[in-house]
Amino acid sequence: MLDEEGYKELPPSEFLQVAEATWLVLNVLSNSSSATDFQAVGVTKIARSVIAPLAEHHVSVLMLSTYQTDFILVREQDLPVVIHTLSQEFAIYREVDGEPVPVACDDASNGFHKARLGPSPTVHPIQSPQNRFCILTLDPDTLPAIATTLMDVLFYSHSASKEGSSDDPDLDSIPFFAFSLIEGYISIVMDAETQKKFPSDLLLTSSCGELWRMVRIGGQPLGFDECGIVAQIAGPLAAADISAYYISTFNFDHALVPEDGIDSVIEVLQNRQESRC
Repeated sequence: MLDEEGYKELPPSEFLQVAEATWLVLNVLSNSSSATDFQAVGVTKIARSVIAPLAEHHVSVLMLSTYQTDFILVREQDLPVVIHTLSQEFAIYREVDGEPVPVACDDASNGFHKARLGPSPTVHPIQSPQNRFCILTLDPDTLPAIATTLMDVLFYSHSASKEGSSDDPDLDSIPFFAFSLIEGYISIVMDAETQKKFPSDLLLTSSCGELWRMVRIGGQPLGFDECGIVAQIAGPLAAADISAYYISTFNFDHALVPEDGIDSVIEVLQNRQESRC
């Protein structure tokens, strides 16, 4: 995922496949003591108030959780429906020249259509690899110090086995590395073995050094068109009060949950599957 300006910098390539739709980024914030004092909330906390209503209105979403906060991506063409759906629960702002500007619900009424009942979303299979993951951040000023290692991990030292080549629901490991740079903030997700390749004094994590386990969603490429994929995972986890990071990709979705809660997560999500059978 990259913004339009970043995309323009890429050289033309026959190997680069680009989704046709343009996506907009939503960030859900909680208003605390003042209008300018915001704190980001996690994906499980917005499952009922944001993810579920958008799924009910057949809005396809992509999720990108980072060390700092969570982002929801929606198609630009769906923005009127998104604003109309969420305006009853949230005050909605556009960012204009770096400043939040209130958006009136009337601004989005043109083109809005009521939700229509559609087919029930597909219940996708899940897999849980055995490798453990770290969610980290990095001072941008120290990025040059790990640039060589970062390039090696991203492009050269990946496993020879392709992701998704096994149907085993309990894989030994899944090669997964996510790097995001958003408004100057860096977020990295990598497994514990990969972390050993980096200088330990540069990568920062929470004080408890918590490790995470992954649940991978999908048995074949999910694409970007289907609605309700995030909701069918985030909803049950929120109901069970289980924290989760969530990262959508074209092929699979990935939920990262605390290591000590993985058994409960698998049970919750398997019950979701069985209830639909």
